[in-house]
Amino acid sequence: MNGFRKGLFATIIATALPLAQADAAGSTFDGTWNVRISSSSETCGNGATVAIGISNGQIASSSTAVTASGRVADAGGISVTLSTGIKRAVGSGHLSGTSGYGTWRGAMCSGTWTAERI
Repeated sequence: MNGFRKGLFATIIATALPLAQADAAGSTFDGTWNVRISSSSETCGNGATVAIGISNGQIASSSTAVTASGRVADAGGISVTLSTGIKRAVGSGHLSGTSGYGTWRGAMCSGTWTAERI
C-alpha cells in the first residue's frame, strides 16, 4: 500500500474512531486528540497518527478528504464511522480524561487505536 493510501486509510480509521448509545458528552471530552492507529496486518500500515476533533461530544475529522461521524457518551464510550470514497471503517472504545483506547475494523483490515488529548 503506497504512502498516500496508508495515510488516507489511517485517517479514516482514526476518525472512524469509535459511539456508545448514550447522549453526547458535552464538553467533557471536547478538544483535539491525537490518535495512533495500529493494524493487525503489515499490509494495512501500522503506526499512523491522526488528529481528530471532538466538539459537543460530536467527532469530526481534521481532514477534508475523510468524512467522520460519531459521538462520545457521557461515560466516555466512543463510536465512530470514517469513510472516504468507497472505503469505510468503524471503531469503538473508551476515552478517559486525557487518553483513550479501542478497536477498529475496515473491509480488509482491523486493529487497535490509542488516543491522547492535545
